[in-house]
Amino acid sequence: MDPLVTTEWLAGQLGTPGLVVFDATKYLPNEPKDGKTEYLRAHIPGARFFDIDVIADTDTDLPHMVPSPGRFAKLMAELGVSNTSRVVFYDQKGLASAARGWWLMTLFGHDNTAVLDGGLPKWQRENRPLGDGQAAAPPPGHFVPDFRARRLRGLGDILRNVASRDELVLDARAAGRFTGTVPEPRPGMRSGHIPGSASLPYTDLLNPDGTFRPAPELRARFAAAGVDGRHPVVTSCGSGVSACILTLGLRLADLPEGAVYDGSWSEWGSRADTPVEVG
Repeated sequence: MDPLVTTEWLAGQLGTPGLVVFDATKYLPNEPKDGKTEYLRAHIPGARFFDIDVIADTDTDLPHMVPSPGRFAKLMAELGVSNTSRVVFYDQKGLASAARGWWLMTLFGHDNTAVLDGGLPKWQRENRPLGDGQAAAPPPGHFVPDFRARRLRGLGDILRNVASRDELVLDARAAGRFTGTVPEPRPGMRSGHIPGSASLPYTDLLNPDGTFRPAPELRARFAAAGVDGRHPVVTSCGSGVSACILTLGLRLADLPEGAVYDGSWSEWGSRADTPVEVG
């Protein structure tokens, strides 16, 4: 399965054996909506809700950090996912958080997974059917994880990289948040960016309708941000969600995916011992 699927493809596949569809919507703290509530009102028929805050490490104060392989496997099995499943993620905004689900699946060794291009808004614009309420509990799956640590970066990795500049850190946040001219949506957070990082707002990879731009346009935007094929890329954002859109974009552009800095600005910007640049 390609990492990006169309609404037409998904409509033709709904109800087929082994297909699992997830609504992986996560709204920002300053957005007056709740993903699960909106999912109950309207979702793609048969879709289950993938709660990014639950499928996470719940023993840290940082938001939705990567869970342990054991926790991920347990929760996936409870949601009906097996190693043989085909898994498709979408979100209610078009493309904002669905790629986090896709990346988590690949992080734990499951490549038969994709993101719905254009998400629920495109599905609705095309007047495709919708369901509501809670999806029926699926039969339990059996998921054995294969954790790929090389796709993940932590605080220590990024601190060392500030000195070495061995890897290019791409920041998916809006430009104003990167430069520090716009306040962070999370209270008490410093503004600015990781020294040496480059700004590439995830919205720059998308068409006005929320679908991904063609591969040549993606490659051009990555090149303009400094992706040269020589330096590995680490993607970052506010809390490790929209960074995954850049990672998916790299895959679609046929460029090395690199890794995701999971703590992202929620970790870096909340500490007093991490250097910050503005402008």
